[in-house]
Amino acid sequence: MRNIVLRDVIDSDLPVFFEYQRDREANYMAAFTSKDPNDWGLFAAHWDKILADKNIIKQTIIVQDNVVGHVLCFEQFGKPEVSYWIGRRYWGQGIATKALQKFLNHVTIRPLYARAAKDNIGSLKVLERCGFTISGEDSGFSNARGEDVEEFVLILLV
Repeated sequence: MRNIVLRDVIDSDLPVFFEYQRDREANYMAAFTSKDPNDWGLFAAHWDKILADKNIIKQTIIVQDNVVGHVLCFEQFGKPEVSYWIGRRYWGQGIATKALQKFLNHVTIRPLYARAAKDNIGSLKVLERCGFTISGEDSGFSNARGEDVEEFVLILLV
């Protein structure tokens, strides 16, 4: 397995994140995405808020000097939640699992929650490998799919 490094998000990461966000297949799998993944202005405004919020823990995932994605911890619906995005060309290589494991060693908030569309098997496997278990279900409108999408709510207790 390649060496995976987590570091603070910096401004020069944002164009890479933006390109990953523009990927149609990645958007479909993530489901709950921006209304227009090709709008740099919306993307930049969203990340400006994330970067300015000291309560959000945000890390860039680096593999062999390449920015491959990010992982975040933030409050949603009054609970601490983790989220991540990996560029599609890096899927299926164990990077998301290893990066999330490293992140969870640093972020010790428990319980910690995560959400994934029910058909996002890859993300569900990553979360389960990292100790998350399904604790409930929810649904919401998916901008990427243009319809309501069912999702699992997962929890990490230890």
